[in-house]
Amino acid sequence: MNISEHTSLPFVLLVLLLLPTAYSIGVNYGTLGDNLPPPSEVAHFLKTRTIIDRIRIFDVNTTIIKAFADTGILVSVTVPNGDIPSLTDARNARRWIDANIKPFYPATKIHYICMGTEVLHWGPQPLIDSLVPAMKVLQAALVKEGFDEIKISSPHSLGILLSSVPPSNASFRPGWDVGTLAPMLQFLKQTKSGFMVNPYTYFGYSPENANFCLFKPNAGLFDKATGITYTNQFDQLMDAVHVSMKKLGYPDVEVVVAETGWPSGGDPANLHANPVNAAAYIGGLMKKVNSGDGTPLMPGKKFETYIFALFNENLKGPSLDEKNFGLFQPNLTQVYNVGIMHAPQDLAPSPSPLSAASDAPSSSAGPWDDAPFFNKSKPFTSSPVEAPPGTTTAPTSTSAVRASSPAAANTDVIFAAKSSAAIILAMTLLV
Repeated sequence: MNISEHTSLPFVLLVLLLLPTAYSIGVNYGTLGDNLPPPSEVAHFLKTRTIIDRIRIFDVNTTIIKAFADTGILVSVTVPNGDIPSLTDARNARRWIDANIKPFYPATKIHYICMGTEVLHWGPQPLIDSLVPAMKVLQAALVKEGFDEIKISSPHSLGILLSSVPPSNASFRPGWDVGTLAPMLQFLKQTKSGFMVNPYTYFGYSPENANFCLFKPNAGLFDKATGITYTNQFDQLMDAVHVSMKKLGYPDVEVVVAETGWPSGGDPANLHANPVNAAAYIGGLMKKVNSGDGTPLMPGKKFETYIFALFNENLKGPSLDEKNFGLFQPNLTQVYNVGIMHAPQDLAPSPSPLSAASDAPSSSAGPWDDAPFFNKSKPFTSSPVEAPPGTTTAPTSTSAVRASSPAAANTDVIFAAKSSAAIILAMTLLV
């Protein structure tokens, strides 16, 4: 008997619907550690042992790019902020491609070229002014080489938002909106590329909104203008970005989550930085972005997402928080279990913390329970940078470069960047 002759189409569809859904996720692969495994080992591990199908690096590290050849894993590389102005020249753009893309592509599936990292946040203004022109010139050079499948974008901190609460009232900061973001969004629409943002609910944490930040049951945030009740801060932040894009006339450009994460350990005051909360956030995030549910204002979207970060990196700082954003210890053991590793079934298990490895930086000897407080009085070292045109204030920073590679001159800048965005977010949440 030929079973296929007696199998009805509805039965086949039912079987397909009942099959477990395979999750996939991207990750930011930083290298600020003196005990990290070699890139070849990392590439093999990710390909054979995890559901991670794409990585983003913070430079054009050729050793890493080579290591991911023939793995099928998508690789996004980054133009360092300081190199952006030179790429407004077509000859320099061609040379950059010849050195950093042509020798490796297509064996390595280079997916995005990120033009800088949070350029609007760090400035200075001449660098900001060169951002979109450099993206256009480099795109033209890629097309000329026949590499038009490689996309170009630029990741942004949520410091680009003037406000995010409620989402219906969100907008980009005056000056940056029409001066940089509108032409960037026009470019991204033309090239079918994504608008990259870094939404960190961790830096919007307070004891009162802990569950809202962690995808746990809560009363929600009601947006009177739309009638929507937001049940998690991730949706709130993503819709705030969407509304801001819509106000500039670009609601249909895809939004890419270039960075988001939660540390499994931190400074003594930050008890909410722990494996339980990290597992809750990352587990909820993976379920959210793989569900295809989207957000209230972007229904049906399955956001391309990169978790920050792949490893705990012991050379980062100044805070212990920054050392502990990793999914894995340098010895490739999990910090907590949210279904990143391949299992007999593809469904992600319930998020659960694992025992930390002995070399993991730790900031508390107490049990990892719900964080009782957040020290809002913690000082943030900062110096003023130039405000966007048409404004009187701007985000603050400690460096003009934000990176996660050995080439970064100042390893403290990542925490400072996120902290500045946190102040902005916390202020909007109190409105």
